[in-house]
Amino acid sequence: MTAKLRLRAVSAGLGMVLAASAAQGQDMAMGQAQLVRNLLPTVVNITARTKVAESNPVQASSTSKAAAGFSVQTAAGSGFIIEPSGQIATNWHVVNGAFEIIVTFSDGSRAKAEVLNASPLVDLAVVKVNAGHKLQAVQWADSAKVQVGDPVLAIGNPLGIGMSVSGGLVSALNRNIMDTAYDDFIQTDAAINHGNSGGPLFDLKGQVIGVNSAIVSPTSANAGLGFAMPSNDARFIFDRLTRKVFTRPGFIGTKLQPVSPEMAQAVGMSEPSGSIVAAVEDGSPAALAGLRPSDIVLRFGAETPSDERALRRAIARTDPGTTVPLGVFRDGKTIEVPVKVEEWPVMWWEDPKAADVPHISIPADLGLSLSPLTDKLRASYEILPDAHGVLVTGVLPGTDAAVRGLSPGDVIEQVGKTSVQTPDDVSREISAARVEKRGFALFLVMRKHQNVTPAQEPGPGWMVLQLPPG
Repeated sequence: MTAKLRLRAVSAGLGMVLAASAAQGQDMAMGQAQLVRNLLPTVVNITARTKVAESNPVQASSTSKAAAGFSVQTAAGSGFIIEPSGQIATNWHVVNGAFEIIVTFSDGSRAKAEVLNASPLVDLAVVKVNAGHKLQAVQWADSAKVQVGDPVLAIGNPLGIGMSVSGGLVSALNRNIMDTAYDDFIQTDAAINHGNSGGPLFDLKGQVIGVNSAIVSPTSANAGLGFAMPSNDARFIFDRLTRKVFTRPGFIGTKLQPVSPEMAQAVGMSEPSGSIVAAVEDGSPAALAGLRPSDIVLRFGAETPSDERALRRAIARTDPGTTVPLGVFRDGKTIEVPVKVEEWPVMWWEDPKAADVPHISIPADLGLSLSPLTDKLRASYEILPDAHGVLVTGVLPGTDAAVRGLSPGDVIEQVGKTSVQTPDDVSREISAARVEKRGFALFLVMRKHQNVTPAQEPGPGWMVLQLPPG
C-alpha cells in the first residue's frame, strides 16, 4: 500500500512538473511569436533590377529578356531599417549595378530606393527610401557577447518568396569563408537561402547580432551553413557609410599572413603567434615606419589580435591620423614600431559607380508586329487550338514589351476589357488608353510556351505594358 501511494504521489508530482513545463513552453512560444511580430516592421524585402549585357542577343522569350543586346535581371534580397528617416542596411551584392531598387515593407507597402553609399570590399551597402513617415528601426546587440549555442532568428526574403522567419543556433564564431580579407562570420544553422542576403540575424532580445551575408552548400540551397557579419563590424562600416563627411577606414599598407607552426620554427619563435608581414607597399605608413617583410606583428596598440584578419580589422577601425605602437617580433626579439595610420586609398574603397540604366523605348505601337491568327500561322507557330485573338509575330528590341517578355508566338486575347481579333483592334485599345492617360495598358496573353505545374492553372494571363506619353 505504501509503495503504491508513493508511486501515485510521484506520478502526481511528475504530472504537475510536466504540466508546468508544457505551460512554460507555451508561454515561451507565445512570447517568441510576439517578438517576431514586433520585429517584422524593421525588416524589408528588396527587389533589384539590373541591366545585363548579352553577347549573342536573341529574340526575347521570358519576362527578364530583351532583344537589344541586354537583358533585365531581377534579383531578390533583404534589408533592415537602421534609421527611422529611411536608411536601410543590406549587402552590396544585393543592389550592385541595379538601376531600379524597390523596397517592400512588412505591411505590403512599397517604395523606390537609391544607394546612399556602399563598401564593395566588405559587401555592405546603405539604401535610402522616402516613406513619408518615420520607420521602425532595429536595435543593435554587442556581437562580442555572442556565444556558440545562443538561439537566433533570421528574417528575410529567401528565394524571393516573401518575408519569412527561421530559427536556429549560433553554430560557430570567427569563421573564415574566404569571402573578404576581414572575415569574422557568425555561423548559424538557421535556414538562410539566396534572398536572405542583407537581412538581420536577431537574438531573442530582438537585437541584431549580424547581417546575413553568405551560405556554404554543395547545392545552391540552404545546407545548414549560414554566415552573418557580426553586428559590431557591420555597425562600424555603416557608421562610415552614413557620415555626412565620409571617412575611409584605417590603412597601413601591409600584406599579412597567419603564422604557421613551421613559420614560427623558421624564425625562432617558441610557438606560432601574431601575423607575419609578407609585403610592404612603397610609400605606405608601414614603409615609412620601417616595417619589412618577415616582421611578425604581435600587438597593435593595447590589442593582441588573434590572427591576421583580426589585425586587419583593428587597423581598419583606427581613426586615420592616429599613431599606434606595434609590438613586432624581429631577429629573435620583440621591438616597438610606431605606425601612423592613414586612410585607405580610394582604389581600395571605391564609391559605388552609377548603375547602367538601360534605354527602354516605348514606340506608339509599343514595338509590336501583329497579325490575325490564321490557320496557317496557328500551325507555323504551334498555337494551341483554344487560343483566339491577335498573334504577336515580332517585338522590337529594347522596347518595354521586349523587357517585360512579350515574344513571337504569344497571342493577345484581350486589351483591357475588350476582346481583340485584329491588329487594328489592339491599336484602337492602345490609343483609347493613351487618351485616358493611364500610363499602362492591361493585356490578356496566351503565352506560346507555358510551364504549367499542378499548382498553376493553364490558360492566358494578364500582363501590363507601358504606354508612350501623349
